[in-house]
Amino acid sequence: MPDGTAVALNERQLETWGESVGRTAGAGGVFVGLYGELGAGKSTLARAACRGLGVEGTVPSPTFTIVNVHRVGDTVVYHADLYRLNAAGDAGARAALIDAGWPDLLEAGGAVFVEWADRAAGWLPEDRWEIRLAFSDDLAVRLVSITAFGSAPPPPEFPC
Repeated sequence: MPDGTAVALNERQLETWGESVGRTAGAGGVFVGLYGELGAGKSTLARAACRGLGVEGTVPSPTFTIVNVHRVGDTVVYHADLYRLNAAGDAGARAALIDAGWPDLLEAGGAVFVEWADRAAGWLPEDRWEIRLAFSDDLAVRLVSITAFGSAPPPPEFPC
């Protein structure tokens, strides 16, 4: 059960589960914060979630644009990457978030996937999922946990 307990997933399982995360988040308009060290799988998960919502082709990293918007029919999917920002308490980072449309993301009706969400500390919605990814002893496996906050809907189950 997704309750913050870490589960070991290989890359294929992470991508499959990520697609499920996308479908579930899209149906509920969930804000999803992604946390983990560089290379832990945040981008892999975000791309899989976008694919789960029907985004086709390449899903580029928004590292330099901060926010990419994908449209699939009437569905809007937001993918943000805050890696290049300092902590949100920094005035420059807050200004960059505002310039990138952060206030609109917080009110978005569609799914929102944010890599390095810790960089927006203090400026995250109450209702959200937090997904944490970490390295394991096996380089091909990631430890993944998900926690729902506020009135966010229940997240999808992990694969068996």
